[in-house]
Amino acid sequence: MATIDLRGVSCPTNFVKAKLALEELEPGDRLELLLDDGEAVKNVPRSLKGDGHKLLALQETAEGHYLLTVEKGEE
Repeated sequence: MATIDLRGVSCPTNFVKAKLALEELEPGDRLELLLDDGEAVKNVPRSLKGDGHKLLALQETAEGHYLLTVEKGEE
């Protein structure tokens, strides 16, 4: 499973980068995203879910960032 570090990337660029990374995967494949607290952790999961992807987990790391695990939805 690939991990994309989107810490320090502002909205909506972080969503665009996540979406582009998911486009490279097959339906059912999983991707981990590292996100900042605040807007990113609120907007990116909501937008990805709205695009038909499945949110599997959202965990806060010891450093105060968030690790989002997403499964690519059907195209």
